[in-house]
Amino acid sequence: MHPSVRSRLAQTAALGLAAVLGLTACSTGQTSSGGDASVAPVSGKISITYLQKQGDQQYFVDEAAGAKAKAAELGADLKVVNLGNDANKTVSEVQSAIAQKSNGLIIVVPDPAVGPQVVQTARDAKAALLTSDDQVCAGGPSPAQCAATDLVPRIGFSGQQMGQQVGQRAAEEFKKAGWNPADTRIISAWKQDVTVCGDRVKAAKEAFDQAVPGVQAIDVATDNTPTGAQDKVAATITANPGVKHWVTWGCNDENVQGAVTALQNAGVAPNDIDGVGLGAYLACKDWAAGKPSGMKAALFINGKDVGALAVQTMFDKLKNGKDFPKEAFAPTKMVDATSWQSAGVSCS
Repeated sequence: MHPSVRSRLAQTAALGLAAVLGLTACSTGQTSSGGDASVAPVSGKISITYLQKQGDQQYFVDEAAGAKAKAAELGADLKVVNLGNDANKTVSEVQSAIAQKSNGLIIVVPDPAVGPQVVQTARDAKAALLTSDDQVCAGGPSPAQCAATDLVPRIGFSGQQMGQQVGQRAAEEFKKAGWNPADTRIISAWKQDVTVCGDRVKAAKEAFDQAVPGVQAIDVATDNTPTGAQDKVAATITANPGVKHWVTWGCNDENVQGAVTALQNAGVAPNDIDGVGLGAYLACKDWAAGKPSGMKAALFINGKDVGALAVQTMFDKLKNGKDFPKEAFAPTKMVDATSWQSAGVSCS
């Protein structure tokens, strides 16, 4: 795939995916051929492989379900592969998908460092490559340091927009509680080598600061899991005695749930915690139980929408030669204990 990522990403045109998909999606307004001149249109049945990190996480379970439903609607063959957190498995599964004659690959990488190898492997096989959720750089291991023209086309959510919504809601909860900035701290938790995570937490802090200036923030590096976040936040609490109130957000629900659990285990009352999740698939568990929780709200990101959008985008490329968008985004919605059910949050 992609003999010239640079030429692919340089092209611009209107996209209009929403009309095609029947989904409320938006894009950057730019399209990218991805250097896909070598990716021939498929005349017969289209075969797509969707490779996901952390495939047992609820968000990615939903994403796979949305992808499967869209593939069935379009009459395409779809195989979903759970990569877990294994970078080595990523490379071997990409090679396996190509050996099985998959026409297109959609991938959520466990580690962005494997990006260049994944891109080159797809290029060599003349298979179409699209990322979902996380960014991949064709020219290096770090999307944060990647030239815009080397970023592989991506389907997902806008990190900046999501973070802004989280920060605004956290500020609303802070004001509602009437807390004093001097005895409040913010815990911002995320896996710091994941570019989209950095985009989210940066935007959250900026939005919060605009509404509530003067609250000190503590950045906590995690592995984006609940237990990893809980352990790191527990140490942070110990190192900051005398704090009365805590605001917390992160890259995903896992980080915020871990932070909230650590705070409550340390004796902080739910009323003294202002947690705003990102995903809602873990936040809803406390709400469903009807017990007091420091998780005050969460941004619902529907994995089904991303999975469906990614498959439709890949199908349009393979069947009709339609250029990939540089980025295309699915919708989001803020929910809380009173609204999560009606919003359609999956809470199994």
